[in-house]
Parts: sequence; structure tokens; C-alpha cells
Amino acid sequence: MLDYETYCKIRDHLDRQNLTIAQTARALGMDARTVAKWAAVEQFQPRACNTPRVSKLDAFKGQIVRWLDTHPYSGQQIYQRLREVGFDGGITIVKDYVQRIRPRPVQAFLKLSFLPGEAAQVDWGEYGTITVGATKRRLSFFCLVLCFSRRMYLEFTVSQTSEFFLACHERAFAAFGGVPQRLIIDNLKSAVLQRLAGVAPVFNGRYLDFSRHWGFEISACNVRSGNEKGRVENGVGYVKKNFLAGLELADFSALNPAATLWLDTVANVRLHESTHQRPIEMFEQERGALKPLNPNGFDLARIITVRANKQFRVALEANHYSVPARYAGRSLLLKAYDDRVCVYADNQLIARHVRSMDRHQDIEDPQHPKALLEQRRSAREQRLLTQFLAISPRAQAYRAGLEAKRVDARAHLRKIVALLEMHGCDAVARALDDGLELQAFSAEYIAHILAARRRTGEATGALQLTRGADLLELELPAPDLSIYNRQTGGL
Repeated sequence: MLDYETYCKIRDHLDRQNLTIAQTARALGMDARTVAKWAAVEQFQPRACNTPRVSKLDAFKGQIVRWLDTHPYSGQQIYQRLREVGFDGGITIVKDYVQRIRPRPVQAFLKLSFLPGEAAQVDWGEYGTITVGATKRRLSFFCLVLCFSRRMYLEFTVSQTSEFFLACHERAFAAFGGVPQRLIIDNLKSAVLQRLAGVAPVFNGRYLDFSRHWGFEISACNVRSGNEKGRVENGVGYVKKNFLAGLELADFSALNPAATLWLDTVANVRLHESTHQRPIEMFEQERGALKPLNPNGFDLARIITVRANKQFRVALEANHYSVPARYAGRSLLLKAYDDRVCVYADNQLIARHVRSMDRHQDIEDPQHPKALLEQRRSAREQRLLTQFLAISPRAQAYRAGLEAKRVDARAHLRKIVALLEMHGCDAVARALDDGLELQAFSAEYIAHILAARRRTGEATGALQLTRGADLLELELPAPDLSIYNRQTGGL
């Protein structure tokens, strides 16, 4: 359909400029047949609107409006009531009409304003996985935004458990040099155990203790009301779009240093689109309003009751940590910090390890198996001594001589006991008696006596040359050559 403005241009080209239909078509970039059609029209007439199609719902539209004015009926409910008053059409036209006359309302939000130091907003973000050691872990990041200045604190972790949650808070307070009066949080389990509409939230006990220690109040958002912490929600999205998008890091250890650099050079020095000021500059107005830091530390650990296995190990997140061997099979108390693992028995610290973020690792303190190894070594030595003293009544006297004259007396004992299998108990006992008489205390001397007695006790034996030089001292008779004369007949 041609509009009125184009019709006027055609008439101007034809009537005032005296152009032909072909020339007018070229000038206006139109088809010559269209120009010819409208050249024959003396007065512009818009196309008449199509007559609307009659619908089965037309007779009931007034009733639908009245119903919707009194109750927030759904399309299904309206259809059911229409069927009761004689409507025989389908449900689709009913739902389309209800949606058209009752559009979804757009929720309005108040613009919140905060005084310096009044509040901060806290939230977790997630972004795929990252390599930690030999495994992959879910990548999380803790984000805290001061509501007045918009200054942000960012820290990446591979867990969202309470010890990481609280430790990130403390490091954020340390970075800001103070604590806001109030923290606005989502309904995560580390902070809120239960949140029902119209009922006061039930806070996590440890988070309550943590808030009292640092002196801030907790404000939990209503259920499904992320707009109540819009500053940190925007901060999480900003981290994903500006810092993480396109970032290539092979290992988790490089992530937090890169995040700190990004905060100092990008996030906290940019011109904020809401305040039109730099967060780091507005923070100078907020710094003095923050509460001072508590000089005393807070025990951030997550406490777990565990049982040490037969290999004197306790388990935490697919890793095993050693305890002293004497605690095998006992129930113990494990305190999991974000950077270390401590194990207690009867309120006494018995083991401390650096926490591993890898999986299926065995972490052992070299001191823990020492008592067990010493116990086993003592048992072996006791068996050795029992075997040696059973050789003869004078074995104890020979042992005393070994310990008095030999530094490695136990090694000599082991060698003498080993001779029992070769020579028998009686032969070794006689050799010990000889050693005592001659005051010769040595396993080599006992072995020499036993070997000598075995040689003299045999009827015949192989020729044994004790020195290589003896081969040069052999005397051989002169050869008899007369046998050759007899065979040749004296030729």
C-alpha cells in the first residue's frame, strides 16, 4: 500500500515537473506500472481496513473483563466459567484474549540509598571449573561490595563451605581496614538456615557468633528477591563479563593474584555508571565510617567428628591425613580451616596439616608412624634375643662380651642366629664356648670355627688352595721319554 507522502511526490513529478511516467519511476526508484496506476488516481484514498472476523468469544468479552476486575482468574479458570454459560469455543482463544487484556505487570523497585559505612552486600558467584593439582574443582568466587562507595572485594575459592565463607569475610574486612554496620546477604545455608515469608529468618549459629565478634548486623533478603542486593548482583555479573570472560589460567594458584591486580587497576578505579565517580575515591568518604577491626581472631574452623582408620588416617573431602599411629581406630575431632586441617584427641592437638584442594591425596607427617616402626623394631629385636639366648646357657655371657667389644653387637647377634640353620644348635653352642674361652667375640670368628670343624669332620674333600701363590710352588716329576724310544724301535 502506497502512503500519502509517496503519492504526493508522484503527482509533483508528473504535474509540476512535467516528467513522463518512466522518468518519474526512475527518479523515485519505483516500478513504472505502480507510477502509472497512481497517476490515474485524482485523489489519494487509503486502503479500507479489513472487516474484523467474527469470533465465538465476542459475546463473552464483556463478562471476561468483569470477572478479571473482581478476581485474578487464570485463563483456565475463565475458560471453565465460560463453558458453564454456554461458550463452545476452544481454550486457546480464551487464553490469548485474557493475556491481551491483562498484560503481565512490570514490577517496580525503589532506588535504595546508603550512608557511608552503613551496609555492604555479599554473594557467591560460580564460573565453570578449574584445575587444582591433578583434578578439576568447581570455581567459586566471593564478592563483597560496599553499598555507598561501590568498592569491591573479590576472592576465588574451590569451595563454598562455612570455613571459606567466613575466611573471605575476614580478608575483605582487612582489605577495607574496617567493618560495615550491616551485611546484606542471600539465603545461603552458611548464613541462613530457614527463611519463610512473613517469618523472621533463622540464622546459622556460627554466622551469628561471627557477626557478634566483628560487630555487624545481618540482613537477609526476602525469598527470590535478588533486587534487594542489586549492587553485589551487578558486581558478580561484572566480574564474569569483565574479568573472567576470555581469561585463560591453567592453574588455580594464579587466579587470586590476577584478581587483586584487576581490582586495583580496573574495577575499583573505573568510573561507575550509577555514581559517575570512582569507587576508590568515594571510599575515602566511607573509610572513617567503618567500624574498627577486632584485634582478636575468630575460630573459623568447621568442626567434624571423624574416626581414624587402621592406617591411622582421617578423611576430609576425598583426601586422607595422618595422625599418630596410637590413635588408629579412635574417634577424633577434626577442625577444617580454609588453609589447614587440625585433629584433636581429648582437647589436645595431635596432628596439623596443610589442607589439600586436590583429591585422593594421602598426606602423612613423617613423625606419625615412628612410634609404630619403633614398636615393630623392638619386637624384632626381642625375638632375635630370645633365639640367641636359647642356643646355650653361656649365650648370655657371649652376648655381654659382644656388647662390650663390638659397636654393632646386634648385627653380630643376627649373623650368629642365621648360622643355626646351616650348622644346628649344638655346633653353634660349642663354637660359642670356644669363643668365650679365647675371648674372641665376633660373628666371623664363630663362622670360622664352624667351617673348620665341618672340614675336619669329613673323610675326603675337594682340594682347596687358600692362596693363589701356592700354584707356583707345586713340584712335578720330570717326564719319562723312554716310552717314545720303545715305540719307535730306537730309530
